[in-house]
Amino acid sequence: MKNIAASSILLFISATSLAQGAFSNNTSAGLEKVIQDWPNRFMNIKGDVIVQNPQTTEYKCNVQLPGASSCIVTRYNATSNDVYSWGCALMRTEDFNAAKNKFREIYSQIKNSIIKIQGQKPFILNGQYEAPSEEKKFTTVIFDLLPAVGEMKKVKVDLSLQYEITGWKVSLSVYDRDRNDDEQGTVSGN
Repeated sequence: MKNIAASSILLFISATSLAQGAFSNNTSAGLEKVIQDWPNRFMNIKGDVIVQNPQTTEYKCNVQLPGASSCIVTRYNATSNDVYSWGCALMRTEDFNAAKNKFREIYSQIKNSIIKIQGQKPFILNGQYEAPSEEKKFTTVIFDLLPAVGEMKKVKVDLSLQYEITGWKVSLSVYDRDRNDDEQGTVSGN
């Protein structure tokens, strides 16, 4: 009888934990707010200026992800059109295994997330996981919004794990990618 009661309690706790994880994913919810504001060049989530340089301006972001040390919006000054990106440092550590585990955790939280943008059909974030390697020093997963239609096909969500002088950094970025990596840019001949 004790075994049945203990099993029932354990099953109830497990089911409750799974249900909460599926419906209260704060990382996915925060990322959805960022992507929803991408068409507006992050104007609704952009806060005060942090740093202003000749080529870039960094702004505090009003959307923070759980456990993030910083989330910023960056404006890259261009002659024809300014370009904006959003970036978030999720972890900095000297421990590769801790960084690798955080990378996998964030991937699991955002893969197949449903992103709803007013006036459009829902999108699904889709990206192929790549296992990090300490020897490689850099691992990235690029997520696309599916179905890729209209201007939203330019949106890229980038989860990366990289080694920096101070240790390992796990970060998440949202940016506009006009060309595919395999497309050739402008070629000029002499």
